[in-house]
Amino acid sequence: APHFLKQENITSVGIGYKIKDGQRTETLSIQFTVGHKVAPEALEGIGAVEIPKSFSIDGVEVSTDVIPRSYDLSAKEVKLEVMPQQRKAALNPIVPGISVGHPKLSAGTVGGVAYDAMNGEPFILSNWHVLQGAAGKIGDAIVQPGSHDDNRVSRNIVGKLARSHLGVAGDCAITSIDNRQLAPEIFDLNVSVSRLGEPDLGDRVVKSGRTTNVTYGIVQRIHVTTRIDYEGVGSKEIGCFEIGPDPANPAPNGEISMGGDSGAAWLFVDQETTTDMMLGLHFAGETEDEPENALACYAASVFEKLNISAKQPLEMVQEEVAGLGYAATFLGEAIAVPQAATDSVQDDLLEIGGLTVIPYMHFSLAMSRSRRFARWVAWNVDGGSLQRLSRSGIKFKKDPKLPADAQVGDELYRDNPLDRGHLARRADLLWGTEAEARKANTDSFFFTNITPQHEAFNQSGASGIWGALEDAIFADVDVADLRVAVMGGPIFAESDPIYRGTQLPKQFWKTIYFREVGDSTVQVKGYVLTQADLLNNLEALELPDFSVYEVPIANIGQMTGLLLPIGSEAPVRAAGRRRRGQAIATPESGKARRITSVDKIL
Repeated sequence: APHFLKQENITSVGIGYKIKDGQRTETLSIQFTVGHKVAPEALEGIGAVEIPKSFSIDGVEVSTDVIPRSYDLSAKEVKLEVMPQQRKAALNPIVPGISVGHPKLSAGTVGGVAYDAMNGEPFILSNWHVLQGAAGKIGDAIVQPGSHDDNRVSRNIVGKLARSHLGVAGDCAITSIDNRQLAPEIFDLNVSVSRLGEPDLGDRVVKSGRTTNVTYGIVQRIHVTTRIDYEGVGSKEIGCFEIGPDPANPAPNGEISMGGDSGAAWLFVDQETTTDMMLGLHFAGETEDEPENALACYAASVFEKLNISAKQPLEMVQEEVAGLGYAATFLGEAIAVPQAATDSVQDDLLEIGGLTVIPYMHFSLAMSRSRRFARWVAWNVDGGSLQRLSRSGIKFKKDPKLPADAQVGDELYRDNPLDRGHLARRADLLWGTEAEARKANTDSFFFTNITPQHEAFNQSGASGIWGALEDAIFADVDVADLRVAVMGGPIFAESDPIYRGTQLPKQFWKTIYFREVGDSTVQVKGYVLTQADLLNNLEALELPDFSVYEVPIANIGQMTGLLLPIGSEAPVRAAGRRRRGQAIATPESGKARRITSVDKIL
């Protein structure tokens, strides 16, 4: 497309059904729109060259189609006579489908409510040329309604321009909400966007715009790249799809979009029902009167570029696990999850929907922003209902509820001796009903629960000690109700080695909480596994030894920057090491004890 769009007469390139004698055929073609359709001998006079009759794609000849059509932004001219009065008024709460804009511009449409993909902050979504334009900049005040509808700018300020983009990914921008409330239901459509979809040829769509109100259309070209002239900026190529009129639902005046509709959301219509699935963000319309056609940026592209979500991340988490996760009262007493002991650790925790604790089936965790690994994971183990489930066919993957760039994925583990090491042990989580166990099995493979461990760690005797800590307690202590609570994670240090741009933790910690039969007091034991120097020579495979230590809980807290539940934090005490009926002295305060075999754990 960029090659052909260098010709002034070509206005867009996309995919659509070939038009013959004014009627759509069933032949898929590469469609070119042009400002003027002329005979081949006249092309030189307008500075153009002939478009090929077809293109060969993977050995298949795909014909081309040439249609006279030009486009312009849908916010340059506002025609008031067709605009419902309420859409240009200052509303509280603000809803999609009403007037909005930069004070120095005319007016466009609130397309929808979007949420920051990291922390869930709500935003108004619209176009770059509605909320910013050539004269605007990030941080500028935004007004609702747009200044064309009400020029009392100081009274109508709603927030500040937060992010924007103008390019192939779309014509899009978002603004914060500082002075009013925000509601997601779209004006006159009474639905709110909660899903994003990919448009296909023939899809029926509907939008609610500031000027033409509710209008319907049909997707008639996809994978379009168009060239639009932006005032003060110049020509820009925008990726989009094209929408034509829906004969079954014609617009009252024949126009499915007009000036002021820019920024409106096009929603998928399923058998006469408007869905909550957004396909595109309206930004331009055809300059000719007949037939009417509109252009929309791909919704998924816009949301990815602006780093926003259609739903609050917290809602996504809650829908996925519906109240499940680490249970603090699993042992009968409240054993809370770890808390940040310092401001630096607290500031480093990833927020999702304003919360830092992310729940999964039978476990919860908190992510480090800087390291992109879990800072801690807390999980429950019900030894009385453990199930055996295969891991076959389950793939490691990033958690879609979190931003992809907030997690370390397969890019770290390919073609090297690093293993994908579970923090919350997969076997520990497979309990409860079959449905719960299966979901826990799948959830355990999210990269949020994974940290890098050298393959030698999983092949060594020390691995057996580290993995068998919970099993050893079950074997040597009469654990009440066969239940334990476990917490663990990496120990981050500035000296951690960097590999493929990622700092790799050399040490890990784990604490295990349990009650013995007949004892109401929750006991706790803490351990540290050190991989010091193990990862320094990944490619050379020079592997020094590493060790497992029993360590006082307070020491683990100092090493991790976390407040772990012990002492005044929860009714627990450091567990004495003992065989059944025989007391063994606890470690001296501040001292660590090296563990060389499973039978020396307790």
